Amino acid sequence: MAINAGNSFRTRDKLNVGAQTFDIHRLEFLEKQGVADLAKLPFSLRILLENLLRCEDGRFVHAEDIRALASWRPGAPEKEIAFMPARVLLQDFTGVPAIVDLATMREAVQRMGGNPKRINPLFPAELVIDHSVQVDGFGNASAFGLNAELEFQRNVERYAFLRWGQTAFQNFKVVPPDTGICHQVNLEYLARVVCAMPYGNRFEAYPDSVVGTDSHTTMVNALGVFGWGVGGIEAEAAMLGQPSSMLIPEVVGFRLHGRLSEGATATDLVLTVTEMLRKKGVVGKFVEFYGSGLSTLSVPDRATIANMSPEYGATMGFFPVDAETLAYLQFTARSAEQIALVEAYCKEQMLFRTDQTPAPLFNDTLELDLGTVEPTVAGPKRPQDRVALRHAKASFTKVVEGTPAKHVAVRNNGDSFDLSSGAVVIAAITSCTNTSNPSLMLGAGLLAKKAVERGLQVKPWVKTSLAPGSKVVTDYLLAAGLTPYLEKLKFHLVGYGCTTCIGNSGPLAESIGTAIKDNNLIAVAVLSGNRNFEGRIHPLVRANYLASPPLVVAYALAGRMDLDLTTEPLGKDPAGKPVYLKDIWPTPQEIESTVRSSVNSSQYSKQYSEVFEGDAHWKSLTIPKGDIYKWDPKSTYIKLPPFFEHMPKTPPALADLHGARVLAILGDSVTTDHISPAGSIPIDSPAGKYLIANGVKPHEFNSYGARRGNHEVMMRGTFGNIRLRNQLAPGTEGGWTLFLPDGEKMSIYDAAVKYREAGVPLVVIAGKEYGSGSSRDWAAKGTRLLGVRAVIAESYERIHRSNLVGMGVLPLEFKSRENRESLGLTGHEIFEIEGVVSLAPKKQVTVRAKSEDGKVKTFAATARVDTPEEVSYYHHGGILQYVLRQML
Repeated sequence: MAINAGNSFRTRDKLNVGAQTFDIHRLEFLEKQGVADLAKLPFSLRILLENLLRCEDGRFVHAEDIRALASWRPGAPEKEIAFMPARVLLQDFTGVPAIVDLATMREAVQRMGGNPKRINPLFPAELVIDHSVQVDGFGNASAFGLNAELEFQRNVERYAFLRWGQTAFQNFKVVPPDTGICHQVNLEYLARVVCAMPYGNRFEAYPDSVVGTDSHTTMVNALGVFGWGVGGIEAEAAMLGQPSSMLIPEVVGFRLHGRLSEGATATDLVLTVTEMLRKKGVVGKFVEFYGSGLSTLSVPDRATIANMSPEYGATMGFFPVDAETLAYLQFTARSAEQIALVEAYCKEQMLFRTDQTPAPLFNDTLELDLGTVEPTVAGPKRPQDRVALRHAKASFTKVVEGTPAKHVAVRNNGDSFDLSSGAVVIAAITSCTNTSNPSLMLGAGLLAKKAVERGLQVKPWVKTSLAPGSKVVTDYLLAAGLTPYLEKLKFHLVGYGCTTCIGNSGPLAESIGTAIKDNNLIAVAVLSGNRNFEGRIHPLVRANYLASPPLVVAYALAGRMDLDLTTEPLGKDPAGKPVYLKDIWPTPQEIESTVRSSVNSSQYSKQYSEVFEGDAHWKSLTIPKGDIYKWDPKSTYIKLPPFFEHMPKTPPALADLHGARVLAILGDSVTTDHISPAGSIPIDSPAGKYLIANGVKPHEFNSYGARRGNHEVMMRGTFGNIRLRNQLAPGTEGGWTLFLPDGEKMSIYDAAVKYREAGVPLVVIAGKEYGSGSSRDWAAKGTRLLGVRAVIAESYERIHRSNLVGMGVLPLEFKSRENRESLGLTGHEIFEIEGVVSLAPKKQVTVRAKSEDGKVKTFAATARVDTPEEVSYYHHGGILQYVLRQML
């Protein structure tokens, strides 16, 4: 954002770095005026303070906002502020609908008499295509080529649309498919740490900040970059110049000291941190790491911790800039000029930490001695459910307790074996969480080498895959001579993308899938990812464990979860001698030596010099021309959505809700994976039937994620997760409900259509942590398109609550210690919500629920429309409608 600030505190100044002069807003000047004591402010809030100084405009940012943040102390009263990110990061699943919305807004602006070219990203928006590759081929040298070919066949319409967007919109770049994962590409290349932005004949320097359409955007917090994941809706608004409205957050300090002991990895550390912070309760808060332990953690180690910020519930998991940051920038081939700017700027602005830096003030603190971290997995359903490796067998035994001990004879690919509950059928080295970390990846390679040398083999029922987040990984594995050993164990490259971590694990062998399904076996996946929610990894796999890349290889060798890897052998060598995990586990010295000899800056400069190029497939795509997209009415991937249909220039008055019916009653910890369509599209689902009716054959369905540019598919899949349990339709699993008052059981989509035809608005009732998980904008978009006007829950995850408001859906929260059960709500009532007509931030509204016998239950709920800006968004029918009206 150009320096056109109000400059009420006269902080504008110059910074000389080498021969270059930069305009900055100098934080030190606030101290000289007695407005701030910077040493007492957490580093994350210092960056936010600079953002307010630079963006002060008298509209979104006022002098009193700056003063409130500058004088922040723990326990300070709530204060709303506006944050403007420097750039926006997108991945293709959430990025395609965002660009669809921008294209739709251009059309709407033109229809309403405005200039469509005004709809343009105002800040750098960078999209990385990483969510579409699926593990179809695996375990052989042709797997990568096959998966890339199938990816293009399935997604050619989407990719052509994105290439059109790259030419039609300014400030918009696309990293083509088969290149990397957005957060790893961000960490290794896109992140500036300090931005240097030209305006006129001058340059402005300011801290890098980012919002991303993926909750794991926080990974870049490891570099001292300020930012987090938002819904696609909020990201689109940011691209169009709308700041993110937020309350000055609480900041929890997490002190790290000591160093990791031998055998413990960054994965074990992050799973420990996640468990601790979930217990502490940090939803909606910043977590800032401090203490001498930081100096023992590399930036990739920190990135593993920062990546999983959504899993521990925090808005950010922030690491200040220090000497490790500078070393990483040099290691990843950033320019000398950029590194000099980062160092000079951060030191001038008190944004650079050392072990001697005094701890700032925090709202709360906790600490961890790194030496106490032990080998760990997390599962079987939640990332915060940490289990020490030595207890993993006992923990899994409880999962299968009470299920029949069936052993099923299976033949597959020339092998015969028995399959039973506890079999590891997926072992995936996947996800930027861990593949960005050379120590972890080379550790997996070294373990594979030792296993092969001892004659061990992966069990024949295990589907193996290696899907790194950047091409640099395969370069250094090759340079270390470890690729042949991984391939001996069938960990061949399958793609550069998210794959198994987001449910793109591909099909299991038919004989294995049939055995699991027909015998109700509890099959297991072990993955180096960040999410393991039920139904996410594979529909046939009920127990999913997060683990470090070396442990993924170990479990592939063991083939079972009900094996104690700390005391029982993984297998036997050709001489019949048992081989234990400790026998093949690489030492820290071996890993460190391999990193030093095999990873170098030239690998980063080579791969990232051509990051926007793409392969022959990408370059040969035919794209439409012009500023207004030419919608293809026959397309089943890209459709003109109805969000701006019949939209008046002035928003109608707010109104209370009358005569609403309940579409679903949901329990605690219902994730956006449960709400938003994800994974494969079942043939007999409403979305499957729609595609078949439009001439799409089942083998061409692709995934819900790939079809996010088509609202017809997405709203049909909303609340359609196979593991969703709607308590309004007891005894069912999946997207079922009762149509009321008749009580007929039908799909949620079909019921929503009938309610819409009858003019009946809908509500959803839920428990605690509603909408946790990924920042899926379709969890809110689909909810709105189904006709849901309000959600009443015990509590919300931050991003989903914001997205509901952004789509014009009212999030209501039960009063403390009240819920559906305590109020005796059955879901068969007719609901009235009063007080919306005079909505204000966090206003208490009255809900009346009239049961079938005519009795009325009345209770109060809090409207979780938290800020005045959010009230405006809701009044306009959503954030995009609000922005569009500003453009006219």
